[in-house]
Amino acid sequence: MSVFFRRGDPQAELGESDFREALQAAFDAAGQPRRVLALPPDHTRSDSRAGELTRLAYEMLGDRLSDVMPALGTHEAMNEAELEYMFGDLPRHLIRVHDWKNDVQTLGQVPADFVSEATEGIYTRPWTAQVNRMVAEGGHDLILSLGQVVPHEVIGMANYNKNLFVGTGGDEGINESHYLSALYGMERIMGRCDTPLRKILNQAQDLYCGDMPLMFVLTVVESLASGQKVVRGLYVGNSHEVFFEAGALSAQVNCFVVDKTPRTVVVTMNPNKYKRTWIANKAIYRTRMLIGDGGRLVILAPGVKQFGESAVVDQLIRKYGYRTTPEVLEFVQQNQDLQANLGAAAHLIHGTPEGRFDVIYAAGELTADEIESVGYQFGDHEQLSKHFGCGNGLADGWHTDADGEEFYFVGDPGLGLWMRGDHPHVCV
Repeated sequence: MSVFFRRGDPQAELGESDFREALQAAFDAAGQPRRVLALPPDHTRSDSRAGELTRLAYEMLGDRLSDVMPALGTHEAMNEAELEYMFGDLPRHLIRVHDWKNDVQTLGQVPADFVSEATEGIYTRPWTAQVNRMVAEGGHDLILSLGQVVPHEVIGMANYNKNLFVGTGGDEGINESHYLSALYGMERIMGRCDTPLRKILNQAQDLYCGDMPLMFVLTVVESLASGQKVVRGLYVGNSHEVFFEAGALSAQVNCFVVDKTPRTVVVTMNPNKYKRTWIANKAIYRTRMLIGDGGRLVILAPGVKQFGESAVVDQLIRKYGYRTTPEVLEFVQQNQDLQANLGAAAHLIHGTPEGRFDVIYAAGELTADEIESVGYQFGDHEQLSKHFGCGNGLADGWHTDADGEEFYFVGDPGLGLWMRGDHPHVCV
């Protein structure tokens, strides 16, 4: 196992020619495969450039690219508009839909003692490694996993084998992976490569995936202050090393230390990507280490129309709300519906400001009563956009609102991690 292509640095600007070289390196290393499964993320991770990479793979391989399965995890299947946004004219007959409840195969378990050691004794149960049946027994001679390495609230740095075990995983593995990380604490892991869940997934890969023809194509994408997205790195390989190399670059270009602590942080959420708080709450995850105590986070999310990715999870969020961690843990202890949906419980923990700052949510299609029922404050999108001047192409950074008050603006919090200068956390 090795790294077959590596290109990038904090000043690089990579494009189609680099993508083609990287894919060719993957195909060469796989011995010119005849039946290929591609595992890109869905449209909510469109900035990864995985959609473009998938289209190029089809152009280069033709019918040898037999299946494309977006790594949905628990997300809903993509509709035609979302497929167009992500994959353009990629033939739709290639698309396979991952069913995380009914179409998975259990490969085995990572033992409880390993999990306990990885989580410092916080979680002491074995972790179940599951993947879609097409991954496990689809008869492919290359499984091409595509995606972006970027700070992440569950695993520290996204992608690599998370695309496999969570993106194409099952109910048990996904729920427990999210919950054990929530218990460990997302502020301890975001922006880090060597985290408890990463240790567990790497062990699962070592134990159960030795015969799978896996190849990872990983991008590192920086969102400039202007909003422009630039590919800084591209890595291809089938070893843990390929992830750690990409993660090291991501720590340089996706983690931002701000010189002073803002009282108000304002973020905008692309309506093409963010339609539910389940994903749009990246606004909270990625800025929580920046906002000062007693401050506020203003989320301008015109595309958000519901809470959860499924009817069951949506109802759980509405029932329990984004309360403090101790409250959520008590809810889990007392209620079977949360015990059966630990991923939802983890999401509630991730989404709470813990009473430290206020969250003003300007969601396009959720009412004031709905927003306030889950513990946030309601904001009017049009009024707030005007107040903060967000329709004027704001660059990331410091600005002044209509009242002359200073605020810090982030155009797309999903592509980074922002920290105040005195925060003890450092990306590695």
